[in-house]
Amino acid sequence: MKKIVIAIDGYSSCGKSTMAKGLAQKIGYIYIDSGAMYRAVTLYAIKHGCFTSTETSAENKNLGAEAEQIDAELLRGEMEKIRIDFKLNASTGKPETYLNGVNVEADIRSMEVSSRVSRVAALDFVRQQMVARQQEMGQTKGIVMDGRDIGTTVFPEAELKIFVTASAEVRAQRRYDELTAKGDSVGYDEILANVKQRDYLDEHRDISPLRQAPDALLLDNTQMTIAQQEEWLMKAYAKVIAEEA
Repeated sequence: MKKIVIAIDGYSSCGKSTMAKGLAQKIGYIYIDSGAMYRAVTLYAIKHGCFTSTETSAENKNLGAEAEQIDAELLRGEMEKIRIDFKLNASTGKPETYLNGVNVEADIRSMEVSSRVSRVAALDFVRQQMVARQQEMGQTKGIVMDGRDIGTTVFPEAELKIFVTASAEVRAQRRYDELTAKGDSVGYDEILANVKQRDYLDEHRDISPLRQAPDALLLDNTQMTIAQQEEWLMKAYAKVIAEEA
């Protein structure tokens, strides 16, 4: 059977990674989480002092990430030191993200990273390097990749493109449930504000802004169960494979 590239784009906390992982597992494809790559770069930037506070007042200190700026030149000089890999977890059978040989799958999902990743991902040199790596990964096809610009920039010729959306409130609740299940102390309002901020930054960045490709199928999963999403995805995949045969 001919192998294709499946590009899944969409807003944060839409469950893109979950559906992409599940689809890849079902059809025997390799799953690549492009968002995890940007999160890993963000984590590296945090750990290596690439974020600096712009204000010292108590009011601005409370803003956290919003009162910081990125030392882009420092991060640019560090990029060649960043190695990102995906390795299968033998217990779960799912890929996990490694940064310079260290498993950072849990660390990159924190609010500390989530509140900063959109700004790191908007840097031209970061996007250029990540896109080049992603395109290299997809040369042999047989992959499912999710992110913000997979169908528009990374793989504009992908045979199957899907754009995922859901209401900001539902996405914030999903994120809240995910983080609290892990024992993180976070507030729903903080997460909702972060979701809306990331939407704005993703849609308005100069390089590869978040948008639906003209030939992408729209999937609004606001009211859908996981089972319904899986059925929808398998039908979309089967239709494309039949057309490609």
